[in-house]
Amino acid sequence: MTTEIRGGVELPATREEIELHTSDGLVLVGELSMPLSGVPVATIVALHPLPTAGGFMDSHIIRKAAARLPAIADIAVLRFNFRGVTSPRGTSQGEFGHGADERHDFAAAMQFVAERGLPHPWVLGWSFGTEVALKYGQSHEIDGVVLLSPPLHRTSSEEIAAWAGSDTPVVALIPELDDYLRPAEAAERFAVAPNIELVNVEGGKHLWVGEAQTSRVLTEIVARLNPAALPLPTTWDD
Repeated sequence: MTTEIRGGVELPATREEIELHTSDGLVLVGELSMPLSGVPVATIVALHPLPTAGGFMDSHIIRKAAARLPAIADIAVLRFNFRGVTSPRGTSQGEFGHGADERHDFAAAMQFVAERGLPHPWVLGWSFGTEVALKYGQSHEIDGVVLLSPPLHRTSSEEIAAWAGSDTPVVALIPELDDYLRPAEAAERFAVAPNIELVNVEGGKHLWVGEAQTSRVLTEIVARLNPAALPLPTTWDD
């Protein structure tokens, strides 16, 4: 039987409900999705959009990355709810920390990656998640960062400039029709760190709704983490 890979299709993987324990005493809920082989080529640590605007570990790009990439690209996906956030998986303890206290959540995720020996971790931040990644990413051992729709609301020029001398690759996907930061302004804001790769996505929107935009995002991610898996398949033989 052949399945078309689109929408909410969930491909085979080993999925484990996990808990993260923060240094300030909270328990966060999440999920680790692994290739059935148990040997991922690389790892995504997903930081979801703004909790006060409905962001959570099931925000659709993150959910689809976990549903597809372990099977079609041999990439492990670690996703979790920031403090105070609820999803079908459950509720993480604590309350929204305005991008400051979430540094503990990010650190707990990276500690989990280290304890499990998950290879080549890349941080995938979306909207609010990009701000957590930019603020605190250099404190951790990561192979790279992918920024989806960075609003740069909570990110200062100094925090962006701190990446200018970094050897860690950073790529930012900037939607042409973003609600908060469009290509021209993004070029100005990121100019203080010219090593950050800006990918302007024609027709893209902040929420990346629709299969074409989902496919574009996942392709850009896989191009950095496991380019040998490209082009991504559009069907799956059960």
